[in-house]
Amino acid sequence: MNSPTEISDLKGFLDEKVDRYNRSNFIESDPIQIPHLYQQKEDIEIVAFIVATISWGQRKTIINNGIKLSQYLGESPYGFVMEANSKQISGLSDFKHRTFQGQDLQFFISSLRSIYAQHNGMEKLFAIGDTIAEGISAFRTAFLETHHEKRSEKHLSNPLTGSATKRINMFLRWMVRQDNRGVDFGIWKSISPSRLMLPLDVHTGNVSRELKLLHRTQDDWKAVEEVTAQLRLLDSNDPVKYDYALFALGVFEGFGKQTT
Repeated sequence: MNSPTEISDLKGFLDEKVDRYNRSNFIESDPIQIPHLYQQKEDIEIVAFIVATISWGQRKTIINNGIKLSQYLGESPYGFVMEANSKQISGLSDFKHRTFQGQDLQFFISSLRSIYAQHNGMEKLFAIGDTIAEGISAFRTAFLETHHEKRSEKHLSNPLTGSATKRINMFLRWMVRQDNRGVDFGIWKSISPSRLMLPLDVHTGNVSRELKLLHRTQDDWKAVEEVTAQLRLLDSNDPVKYDYALFALGVFEGFGKQTT
């Protein structure tokens, strides 16, 4: 663990990076630009959830496929989820992003319909429990109640089995964080930003280790807990704002040891 002096110095360094990158111009280079095409809560969260799910690989490809997704779902993704007929859902079969294929998207649409009809939406499920891990697990359980191919389950990570669940934590950051910077939406009020967990990937992990915020070598849920606990020492109310700093240091500034 960092000493108080080191923490104080590190906080100033990272706060400056957050201020630099947590700005509206960040949107144009990030997959979050796709849900920013929408205004209604349900439209935003549906598109954000699916875009976050496919957010691995080259950022340009993620964004391009996110745009294709928005074209499939049209002006009202919530309307599509709740009202699409079998022919319209079959029309999703051509969608593909790496291993996330049309049949996965079809399942996601069907499951989201059930989530809204049977559970009053995603937010209520993610808010279950005392920890984010419990909420993610509750959502995952409900999501998988809809008939699906076994292969689709790999697109919904589970922290209770040790996964870092990077993409779901990123989605939760988008939905929950509340500031005036115009990047994260802050449209979910039942989860406090203080409870959020860092979206840990190779970039944020490498930078965190370089800064002595993380000592665990595996990028798993225990590592997420370790690094987020350190970030709470820097800001207990909004620890995951430092995702901007850690990610940008690794991706945009080449800080730390990079792996491919």
